[in-house]
Amino acid sequence: MVRRVEITRRAEKQLRRVPNHIVDNLMIWVAAVELDGVEAVRSVRGYHDEALKGKRSGQRSIRLSLSYRAIYEIKRSTIEFVSIDEVSKHRY
Repeated sequence: MVRRVEITRRAEKQLRRVPNHIVDNLMIWVAAVELDGVEAVRSVRGYHDEALKGKRSGQRSIRLSLSYRAIYEIKRSTIEFVSIDEVSKHRY
């Protein structure tokens, strides 16, 4: 079960430019993953966790607000963990 979350340097930089409530929402998600595991948190409907397609195949996104998404992928090396790769305003 994946319970470790790593935020990439790129995502940390992006988090400095987003509203505070977006950062708070992401940190709540991180805490939930570390407590319950990513599989359990995926079932929470409010995050709208979904697999991405096309050039982002293998990555997943969660909804932090109507506009903002966090893109993550599960890394399987010696330790399994979630890597948050990007936090950005979603373009419709």
